[in-house]
Amino acid sequence: MRDVVGAYAALAKPRVIELLLVTTIPAMFLAGRAIPSPWLVLVTLLGGTMAAGSANALNCVIDADIDRVMNRTKRRPLVRDSVPRRNALIFGLALAAGSFTVLYLAVNLLAAALAVGTILFYIFVYTLVLKRRTPQNVVWGGAAGCMPVVIGWAAVEGTVSWPAFVMFGVIFFWTPPHTWALAMKYRDDYERAGVPMLPVVAPPRHVARQIVIYSWVMVGWTLLLAPATSWLYATFAGLAGAWFLFYAHRLYAAVGRGETTRPMALFHRSNTYLMIVFCALAVDSAIGLPVLGLPF
Repeated sequence: MRDVVGAYAALAKPRVIELLLVTTIPAMFLAGRAIPSPWLVLVTLLGGTMAAGSANALNCVIDADIDRVMNRTKRRPLVRDSVPRRNALIFGLALAAGSFTVLYLAVNLLAAALAVGTILFYIFVYTLVLKRRTPQNVVWGGAAGCMPVVIGWAAVEGTVSWPAFVMFGVIFFWTPPHTWALAMKYRDDYERAGVPMLPVVAPPRHVARQIVIYSWVMVGWTLLLAPATSWLYATFAGLAGAWFLFYAHRLYAAVGRGETTRPMALFHRSNTYLMIVFCALAVDSAIGLPVLGLPF
C-alpha cells in the first residue's frame, strides 16, 4: 500500500507543488496587506495542490514516451509501470474535479475557474503544443506556473488587481533562467527525447546570455511591487536580485571562457531567490508597514 500511495504521489510531482505553494501564500498576504484567515489559506492551498497535481499527473500520461528515454525522468511511475496509464489519467482528472469543487465551495468561483484554466493551459498549450515544437516552450508555457499567485489573490479579494499581475510577471521572467539552467545540465537528455529546449538548439554562450537578460528583467520586475509594499520588501528584493545577478553573470563569463560550468548551482539559487522575494512579500504584508505608494 505504501508503494502504491507513493507512486500516485510521485505522479503529482510534489517538489514542483512545493514551489507553487511558496508563492501562493505571500500573494494572499499581499492581497489583504495582513495575515489572511488560516481556513482560507488551508482550503486555497488544498485546491491549488490538487490543481497542480492534476496538471502534473496528466503531463506524465502525455509525456510517458519522453520520460522513458530521459535519465532524469526514467524512474517516474508510468515508466516503471507502477501505475497503469488509464489509472493515472483518471487520477489526474479526479484531482482536477476535486480542485474545482474545493475552490468553488470553500473559496470563490473566480479562484476555481482560474485553477481549471491553468490545468487546461498547461496540458493543451504547453504539453501538447509548445513543449515538442519550439525552444520558447518554457517561456510561454511557463505562464501556467505563474497562476498560483493570481489564484491566491483572487481567493482573498474575489477579483484580480495589478499587484497580482506583477507577481505573475516575476515568476514568468524567473522561469526561463530557472529552467534553462536545468536544461543545460540535462541537455543530452532533452536532445535524446527530441524536446527542443534552448540548450539543445542553441550554443551555450547564447543560452547563458538569455539567462542573464531574463534575470535582469526579472529583478527589475520585482521592484514594480514597491508601490504596493514598504521599504522592507524593496530592500530585500533589491539585495536578493543583486545576489542572483552576480551568479547569472558568473555563469555567462565562465561559458564565454570555455570553462566547465555548474548550471545546477544557478538552478538551486533561483529557487532560493524566489523564496526570498516572496517571503519578503509575506513578512512585509504581515507587519503592515506603510506602503511606498505610487510617485504620482
